[in-house]
Amino acid sequence: MTNLIETAEQLSIKTKAVSLRNLCFSYEQERAILTDINLEIASGESVGLIGANGAGKTSLFLAVCGILKPTYGEIKLFERPIQTGEFNPEIGLVFQNPSDQLFCPTVRDDIAFGLENIGLDPEEIKARIASALSLTGVTHLAERISHQLSGGEKCMVAIAAVLAMLPQIVLYDEPSANLDMRARRRLIKFLQSSHETTVVSSHDLELIIEVCDRVVMLNQGRIVADGTPEEIMSNTSLMEANGLEVPHSLTHSHRR
Repeated sequence: MTNLIETAEQLSIKTKAVSLRNLCFSYEQERAILTDINLEIASGESVGLIGANGAGKTSLFLAVCGILKPTYGEIKLFERPIQTGEFNPEIGLVFQNPSDQLFCPTVRDDIAFGLENIGLDPEEIKARIASALSLTGVTHLAERISHQLSGGEKCMVAIAAVLAMLPQIVLYDEPSANLDMRARRRLIKFLQSSHETTVVSSHDLELIIEVCDRVVMLNQGRIVADGTPEEIMSNTSLMEANGLEVPHSLTHSHRR
């Protein structure tokens, strides 16, 4: 049976998982959405992407995945330039609304969908489904109707569907949005044990503190800060200048 954890560890051996050089993006006749983004993420890093609404976080994710074509600049995954519109198996995206990813009759069908579309043989598909279900703790949901699941269940099933594709990099767009406290805690524990290179975009700054070793802050499409969660998010003047508040758990930390 395919072991997703072992596979991820074996694949994530290169130094640079993501490399962005002078990345810019804008829609026609509109202001720039992303401007001069230069960023490197090492294999195995867990990075939080923060910023106020409209900062460009989702657009950056879509560009890195090859969904949006940059106006200018270069995107590399493990030193290989990506081409917009091509399937990039190295990277997976978990959407903010898991219902956008779950559209098949059952959970098992949803996880199988991507695997079938890349032409894997039935035994490999079966093994990957079983491993992804087990890894995310949703084996008991395999035959359930996806759209009847709770928000937390949908979130974990959407993650399972992405992990079954064996990505080396996983992007999570607001993964805790609309989750209750128990589902959020379960998500945090899962992310803490993740072996893939992860980038988490979230307004849930306490989640970022718990699961990320590094924080990148965006404002109006530009990177304005890059450092540890405590360095960035305990800086009151920096946070306020970028439309954010210091998380409660850091309010008694050293402030500048």
